Parts: sequence; C-alpha cells; structure tokens
Amino acid sequence: MRPAVILVGADKGGVGKTTIARALLDYLAANNVLTRAFDTETPRGTLRRFHPDLTTIVDLTSTSDQMRIIDTLGTAEVKVSVIDIRAGGLEPALLALQDTGFLDAVREGEVTFILFHVLGSSIASLDEIAEIAPYVEDADYFLVKNHVNDTTFFEWDPVTHRRYFDKVQTAGEITIPKLNELSYEQVELAGTPFSTFVSNRTAEGDPADHSFVLRGYVRTWQNKIAEEFDRIRLLELISGKDGR
Repeated sequence: MRPAVILVGADKGGVGKTTIARALLDYLAANNVLTRAFDTETPRGTLRRFHPDLTTIVDLTSTSDQMRIIDTLGTAEVKVSVIDIRAGGLEPALLALQDTGFLDAVREGEVTFILFHVLGSSIASLDEIAEIAPYVEDADYFLVKNHVNDTTFFEWDPVTHRRYFDKVQTAGEITIPKLNELSYEQVELAGTPFSTFVSNRTAEGDPADHSFVLRGYVRTWQNKIAEEFDRIRLLELISGKDGR
C-alpha cells in the first residue's frame, strides 16, 4: 500500500474543518485503518484536544515540520496521514506541498493525495475553488458541504457553476448532515472523539454517564457520514484499489 495523505481544509474560518477531520478519524478507526494525524492550528491544536494519541501539532509552512510529515510517509508504519489545515491556511499549505515536490510525487503515483475542501455558504468559497485549482490536478478532490452548524448553502445557477467548476476537476461532493446542537455541545464538553462519546466512555476510558438520547443522535449522525464516505469509496481510494 502506498502512503495516503488526506488534507481537510478551507481558506475560510468557521466552516467546521476540524469537526470533519474528527469524524474522518473515527470512520477510519472503525474500519481498522491505522492513521496518524497532524493539526496545523498552532499552538492550541483543536484536533489534538480530541485525538491526543494520534495527533501532532505542526506548522506546515515550517521546513522541519514538512520533513516530519513528508520524509516519513514511506517509512512510517502508519501509511495514512490526516492533516487538519487551520483557517486561512489551505492555499499556503498547497503551495508548500508543491514547493517540496510532494505534488510531483502524487503525479508520479508514489503517494495518494485526497483533499476535502470544506465550503462555506458564500460566494467566497467558489473563489477558493478557482484559487486552489492549479494544485489539485492529480488529487482526489472533494467539495464538502458541512451542515453540522446549520449552514444553509445557496444554489448555484448554471452560469455561475460553469464559471468556477469548469476550472477544476472534482472527484465529487460530500454532504455532512446537521448534528443535534445539544449533542454537539455535550461532545465538546466531554472532550472526546465522537465514537468515545457514543460508547459512553470518558477520555481516559472510564465509564461515563452521557445521555442515551444524545448518544443516539451522535451515532445516527456518524452512520450518515459513514454512508457518505462509503459512497465515494474512500477506503478504496486510500488502499489504492480504485483501479488507478
């Protein structure tokens, strides 16, 4: 299996990138895919708060941290790397990957590169698509509509759609459904992965006393996300069994 890198990012803040990265890590764990994660929100590291055992905080524009990630892709026992890109950092991160030769390695088939581009609800997100198009020609590039915060997305008229989407080849779209607000808040307070909350465990692995109802909402939400990841055949993309 060749190494796989999954970037979760956007240049706009507040679109739920880290929530999607957390859901992705839970999905991969549920499917027995060994994964390491990198959190570029320095120094706080929101992803690391929920997945401390998997996550390292890095600065993707730092040469030493680029080496920590890219130089170990072929030698690390764990072959799948999830990188949660901080708000405003997507285009700089892609530029860094281009300058280091990573995108050349993707083009040559040495690495699988998957990009989840999390969209906001405004026209600014369409501008982002045009800006990063030159970097994703050889990536499995997915547009993600995240409704977890009750975001309402405008409908793109055909002219606007062609103006932006003719510039980039996407592998498809992913829809993240809305999660019950109280359930989301309780997971945040618990400071655990979604799957740990559903299992009624604390971050330390001890029995918890989470609401049965709220755990049910989170479980249903996770199942819907898993259906989306299954629909795009994410596991096949990661394993290289997608026929390429």
